[in-house]
Amino acid sequence: MKVLISGASIAGPALARWLGRNGFDVTVVEKAASLRPGGQAVDFKGRTHRDILDRMGILDDVHANQTAKTDWRLVDENDRVKATVPGEFIGGDVEILRGDLARILHEHSQAGAEYVFDDEILSLTDSGSGVHAAFATRPSERFDLVIGADGVHSAVRRLAFGAEEQFIQARGHYYAVASGEMPLDGLERQLPDGRAIAYGYNEPGRLALLGGQKAPSLFVFRADRPDYDRRDVGSQRAFLASAYAGSGWRVPAAIAAGRDADDFYLDVLARTTMTSFTRGRVALVGDAGFANTLGGFGTGLALVGAYVLAGELIAARGDHAAAFAAYDRRMKKPTNIARSGNVGPFLAPPSAWRIRTRDWTFSNPLMYRSMMWLTDVFATDDSIPAYRLR
Repeated sequence: MKVLISGASIAGPALARWLGRNGFDVTVVEKAASLRPGGQAVDFKGRTHRDILDRMGILDDVHANQTAKTDWRLVDENDRVKATVPGEFIGGDVEILRGDLARILHEHSQAGAEYVFDDEILSLTDSGSGVHAAFATRPSERFDLVIGADGVHSAVRRLAFGAEEQFIQARGHYYAVASGEMPLDGLERQLPDGRAIAYGYNEPGRLALLGGQKAPSLFVFRADRPDYDRRDVGSQRAFLASAYAGSGWRVPAAIAAGRDADDFYLDVLARTTMTSFTRGRVALVGDAGFANTLGGFGTGLALVGAYVLAGELIAARGDHAAAFAAYDRRMKKPTNIARSGNVGPFLAPPSAWRIRTRDWTFSNPLMYRSMMWLTDVFATDDSIPAYRLR
């Protein structure tokens, strides 16, 4: 069975690893010219994630490339610490840079898949017996199945399911990440046990987090409308600067430090509203189908989705309709849980009172233990079968 996967970040290579080792003819097409290095840190938590990493044969590689745990110190404009968000809450059981994880997944999948970089799908025609895909540079080709693993702004979803606006719900908050020399002079950056320290500063509707593993600088803010062009980085930088106009603490210096960063990225906090991730011979996996930006479960859920989709395709012995129906059914519970929250008001509370309340939850041992217990429960799903995969 010939399978085309769009996207070579996390979900795509994970699916390619399973399918390529179990007899499928796999092609992965990626719009970028190469694997993207660095990026934000992502994490895994709980038994379900650990078991899948182990079954994929990448658990040791992930641990060998993990980042140091990072505490977030939430401070006021005079650097006084108001609360500390422990690294265990932010980084799960193991945390790794997205680029390092993508590289590991590529290494473990490339023997069983053809990777095509610097190209993209322009059109899809599902005839019922196959899908005809037209590309930007390579010749058109027919595939038995097409899988969209190309992120929250998925081209495959747009081509096969419909316009993005039908399936994406903006949450009213935006985020930006960038590198650059962070203005943290005079602040402690590392604990004696090796744990790193990042510093977060809140004003109503705005967060600036500097020096973290998730990103050297992370900005989360509320805005009434997206006053920027998603294809124009200059307009995105201007949108960020406008959103933080008049902000105190070290924020103006941080905005300036990231102004020329090559890895600057800005987007809306969004979640998908899809209840089915398949249509005809096309399926979605990862953020293309079940996104909740910065919600904390996205990367683990992408690996779960790739595992379930591959497992059902192999169990169905070529009956893609049966496999897709089972995939939709099995992914309903974990995707509903992962998309249930809105991290925007948590990271950037709308009022001074809400900021103080949020900080108190981390200062109160009972509240913190309760939140840790909930994240363990949400991340573990005993309903995921033990598929017979190589």
